[in-house]
Amino acid sequence: MGREREGNVKEDALQDLIMKAGGCAVVDGGFATQLERHGAAINDPLWSALCLIKNPDLIKRVHLEYLEAGADVIVTSSYQATLPGFQSRGLSMEEAESLLTTSVRIAVEAREKFWTSAKRRSGHNYNRALVAASIGSYGAYLADGSEYSGKYGPEVNLEKLKDFHRRRLQVLVEAGPDLLAFETIPNKLEAQACVELLDEENVSIPSWICFSSVDGENAPSGESFEDCLNVINKSSQVSAVGINCAPPHFVLSLIQRFKLCTDKAIVVYPNSGEIWDGIAKRWLPSKCFDDDKFELFTTRWRDAGASLIGGCCRTSPGTIRAISKVLKKERSL
Repeated sequence: MGREREGNVKEDALQDLIMKAGGCAVVDGGFATQLERHGAAINDPLWSALCLIKNPDLIKRVHLEYLEAGADVIVTSSYQATLPGFQSRGLSMEEAESLLTTSVRIAVEAREKFWTSAKRRSGHNYNRALVAASIGSYGAYLADGSEYSGKYGPEVNLEKLKDFHRRRLQVLVEAGPDLLAFETIPNKLEAQACVELLDEENVSIPSWICFSSVDGENAPSGESFEDCLNVINKSSQVSAVGINCAPPHFVLSLIQRFKLCTDKAIVVYPNSGEIWDGIAKRWLPSKCFDDDKFELFTTRWRDAGASLIGGCCRTSPGTIRAISKVLKKERSL
C-alpha cells in the first residue's frame, strides 16, 4: 500500500510542501458549501459524496475553484463516502469501492489540469498541490451529529472502529492520493483506531488527524487533547494533527495548546463560526467570520504555530483566496 521506494518519496511530501510554501501551506475550503452554491441538492446522509453518484463534473469544478484561489492541498469528496453508506443506497460493494476511487481520481485530474495551466502563467506563485483523501469519522457516517459529541455508545469499541475504516482506507490509498486526511475525529478511541490502522495496513503516504471541538478546550467527548495527542505522537505515519470544523474563535488557543502537546505539524481549517444542528440538519444563526476576518486571523494562527491553514463548512474560494493572499504575500517579502 504505497510502500517501498515510492512510499519513501511520498512520506516527505507534506513536509516538502510546507517548506515550499514558506512554512505555512494553504488547505482548501468548504466543499459541500460550494457544491450547494452551484445548485447541488445534498441534504442527504451521503452529503457531498452524493455528487460522486449524481454530478462528478461539479466536484472537479469545485476542486479547480479552490486551486485557482491558491489551495496547496485539496481534500477529496470522500468525507461521508463510506462503503456501508453507498450499499444502503443499493450499490454493490464493487460500485461503492469504485466511487471512492473516483473521488481521488477527480481530485488528481483537477490538480493536473490546473498545474498544467498554472505553469504557463508568467510569474505565478502557485505550488503543485497535494491531494488529501478524506476519511470522515464514524460519527460522520452515522449522520446523527455524533462527530460533535464523540458518544458512539458502549457497543462501539476499538476493533469495530478499525473494521469500519479499514476497507475504505485500503481503497483510498490504492487510488493514489498524496496523503490521508482523517477529519472531525471526536474522541481518543477513534484517534487510536486511526493510528493502529495506519500501522496494521503499513500505509506509507503521510496523514493528518484532525479533531473537532465544541468547547474550544477539549475533544467533543470531553477528553483532553493532551490525552488524544499522546496516542498520535507515537506514530511516525501521522505527519500533522489539528482541528477542523470548529468555530474559528477557538483556533488560536487550540494551536497554542497543541504546540505544548506535540512536535507534529499543526493543521487548522475551521468553519465560518456558524453552528450546525446535527439533529435538525441545518445551520443556526450565529456570529461568524467573514473572509476579511479569516485574512486577519491567518497571520495570528501562523505565528502561533500552524503549518497548514484552510477552511471547512460555510467557507468558500473567497475565504481561501484571503488566506492565500496573506501567506503568499509574506512569503514574497
